[in-house]
Amino acid sequence: MHIRKHTSEKLFKCNTCDYSSYCNAKLKIHVRKHTGEKPFKCNVCDYCSTRRDILKLHMRQHTYDKPFKCDICDYSAYHKKDLIMHKNKHTGEKPFKCNICDYRSHRRDSLKRHLNLHTGEKRFKCNICDYSSNQMDHLKLHMSKHTGEKPFKCNICDYCSKQRGQLKVHMRKHTCEKPYKCNICDYCTYYKKGLKLHIRKHTGEKPFKCNVCDYCSYQLGHLKMHMRKHTG
Repeated sequence: MHIRKHTSEKLFKCNTCDYSSYCNAKLKIHVRKHTGEKPFKCNVCDYCSTRRDILKLHMRQHTYDKPFKCDICDYSAYHKKDLIMHKNKHTGEKPFKCNICDYRSHRRDSLKRHLNLHTGEKRFKCNICDYSSNQMDHLKLHMSKHTGEKPFKCNICDYCSKQRGQLKVHMRKHTCEKPYKCNICDYCTYYKKGLKLHIRKHTGEKPFKCNVCDYCSYQLGHLKMHMRKHTG
């Protein structure tokens, strides 16, 4: 089989499309794209895959195993390709360019999302309501509103979440990690939005305005409580 790599001989051919391979195992994996078969199933959530190695990568999200570490900062990743893209932040390199405008990105997936802004295409559609999105992640999050599913579970307490990012923020409560620091005072917080709200105390910015009186606030929650005075 190894010799076929050098000779480019591809004996194993798909009977559905023109795909061919030098290895029968690779053909079997390919055929699953046509059949929809995904035999490798996660025992934590409902994820399943056509390939065992892809499932192995997925499992790192549950175990928080991030073996690919940046040698410049403390960033670490589940996948090698994510680390490569991350390093572009340090070098300033943005190899992925839009062919319509001057947008550039250090990530290929960011460019793909950007291109949807030009086309207006929203190919990810909900099969329950008329919601559609240009991003699969957004559709998955939307679907959880219908199913009530919260697949991302804390391994310390009973917290669970619809989004992996929300769980990541929650975990900082257990680790006491507060990576977002104010550059004016010694305030720090475990989530980015908290720092943004805090900064408004220094700047005096109050973007949330009452449409009945002249009250305004730096926080939406405060405005909602204020509005109860008008609504009773």
